[in-house]
Amino acid sequence: MGKCILAQRKGAGSIFTAHTHKRKGAAKLRPLDFGERRGFVKGTVRQIVHDSGRGAPIALVQFRHPYKYKRMQARMIAVEGMQTGQFLYCGKRAELAIGNCLPLKMVPEGSIVCNVELKTGDRGSIARASGEYCIVISHLP
Repeated sequence: MGKCILAQRKGAGSIFTAHTHKRKGAAKLRPLDFGERRGFVKGTVRQIVHDSGRGAPIALVQFRHPYKYKRMQARMIAVEGMQTGQFLYCGKRAELAIGNCLPLKMVPEGSIVCNVELKTGDRGSIARASGEYCIVISHLP
């Protein structure tokens, strides 16, 4: 008969699959729009939730839609010091504060940042885990 190979047992699924039905969704920065490129947009942290299979908590942030009369919700990585009811500002003219999103060229050297975009528009790909951070060393001219 022979022995059942472990990889064959795991391939069948059942208890060896990830519990993905409990996950909240992808955590990304908001899509870049006119308001963010020229000024800033204001959002409110509605809730901070735990996401199954992820170390860092997720903040549910509510923004006004830039063109329509409605509100849109974004899931972002919650940073240390963020709390519910806090106002977040995303954009070029946002000031440097906990939770705000602004371009890396506007951040002074020596600042600690997280959830950094590797390429413009990829909505965050570096330092996204809990406790991860980047330090801005210098700006290239």
